[in-house]
Amino acid sequence: MSTLFQPYTLRDVTIPNRVWMPPMCQYSAAPEGPGAGAPGDWHFAHYAARAAGGTGLIVVEATAVSPEGRISPYDLGIWNDTQVEAFRRITRFLASQGTVPAVQLAHAGRKASTDRPWKGGAPVGPDAHGWRPVAPSAVAFDERHPVPDQLSVEQIRDVVEQFRAAARRALAAGFEIAEIHGAHGYLINEFLSPHSNHRTDAYGGSYGNRTRFALEVVDAVREEWPDDKPLFFRISATEWLEESGWTPDDTVRFASELHAHGIDLLDVSTGGNASAVRIPAGPGYQVPFAARVRNETPMPVAAVGLITGAEQAEKILANGEADAVLLGRELLRNPSWARHAARELGGEVHVPDQYHRSV
Repeated sequence: MSTLFQPYTLRDVTIPNRVWMPPMCQYSAAPEGPGAGAPGDWHFAHYAARAAGGTGLIVVEATAVSPEGRISPYDLGIWNDTQVEAFRRITRFLASQGTVPAVQLAHAGRKASTDRPWKGGAPVGPDAHGWRPVAPSAVAFDERHPVPDQLSVEQIRDVVEQFRAAARRALAAGFEIAEIHGAHGYLINEFLSPHSNHRTDAYGGSYGNRTRFALEVVDAVREEWPDDKPLFFRISATEWLEESGWTPDDTVRFASELHAHGIDLLDVSTGGNASAVRIPAGPGYQVPFAARVRNETPMPVAAVGLITGAEQAEKILANGEADAVLLGRELLRNPSWARHAARELGGEVHVPDQYHRSV
């Protein structure tokens, strides 16, 4: 059997294969009212199709721990029980197909309150369901974004508790794995990086201070998340800045600390916290960052970034560069990618009874 289609176990959860779907926002939730932030028919159909297609693990898109933690007013959230009930419909179906349901818990920080990408993605104000973003420091992401409000220490503690409560709700919603979003220039990433964190108190300055908030969030979530269920952390391994940002060396150092705090796997991406940087994108361009973490720390990793072909994915795993691969845009294009890859590589994957005639 190919490595890509071997099961993978973390704690007491076994994922049937190494073809995983990363969180990708759909910007399709109601922006206000009783159903704000709750998944609807679009979300169900979107995730159900990838589960029926054989994907082993699906990480539901960035799901905000508070209303102001959304990237856009149309994002999912998990700050109330109405959202919990709506998520149960999705998690039940994913589990019925043998897919492990996971959710990414997120806070957008200074990159919050923006329009949907197909509407231009510009920041929006109260007249378009928007709000004023918050951040570790009063530093705007770029010239288009407003200067965010700097969080007080009391507000930082409130956000940590929002992550804790979100973890509790995620468990009630039927998710088997939770992922903490610490990448792509959102709030946790903003605290980690000296590029965006200009604080002079206990949450800024030194490496230890800049990582304090992230570790407090991890500890709070881990306290709520059962010991038999895995907890992931998504990180931007580099900001593609030569000197002023978070670096691959920082990532390696932090991976070992996260592992000691109960993180079971690092989801390794890059970028997102600095505008106007040159990113040398190409097939598998982020895989070396995952490989370095896997080779230099005890932390298992998942690789992401222009992974599109079955042989490419198999090679990444066979070479020991990652423990699993996350296919984003390719799974948007082809919900049944896992089934097609299994045929190509000689692996086995779950096929719904209704689809057996197509195998």
